[in-house]
Amino acid sequence: MKLERSSGLLIGAHQVPSPNVDDRPAGMNPEVLVIHAISLPPGVFGGPGVEQLFCNQLPVAEHPFYREIAGLTVSAHFFVRRDGELVQFAPVNRRAWHAGLSFCEGRARVNDFSIGIELEGDDGHPFESAQYDTLTALTRELMTAYPVITRYRIYGHSDIAPGRKTDPGPHFDWPRYRGALPPPG
Repeated sequence: MKLERSSGLLIGAHQVPSPNVDDRPAGMNPEVLVIHAISLPPGVFGGPGVEQLFCNQLPVAEHPFYREIAGLTVSAHFFVRRDGELVQFAPVNRRAWHAGLSFCEGRARVNDFSIGIELEGDDGHPFESAQYDTLTALTRELMTAYPVITRYRIYGHSDIAPGRKTDPGPHFDWPRYRGALPPPG
């Protein structure tokens, strides 16, 4: 995989453009990564729900939970499926709407300076090896493109929105993930 800096798109990722994206503030570049977990419907893997949500096409009548989140306008830059497939919803040089009300490194408006990566999962299931492989390769590429991003500037959604969010959850293996990344400097 290779990030094309001018377009902000990752060559090799399946592209599914989300409308829930806008421009970063002038002069703002990605500085941190935020790791999330999502499954739609909750606890169900492999379906189209996440793509539908991020593209404002969620079939509200299809599942009771969908009625609860109807009208939600969210996205992420990337989504890593259970089998390791990588989907890109937003160019990394634009702002995806993934962090919500959050604070990171003493700053609010985390979407302004972050890249959001969703893993297909939830708090009740371990993540798959293929997901760690894809996440690690993606992270290494993003660290090359944006050297300010180091293993110490990667956060879980729960870290930047404590009490409001729990993802990526208790089964995410932070030592495994961070240990596969290059040391800073």
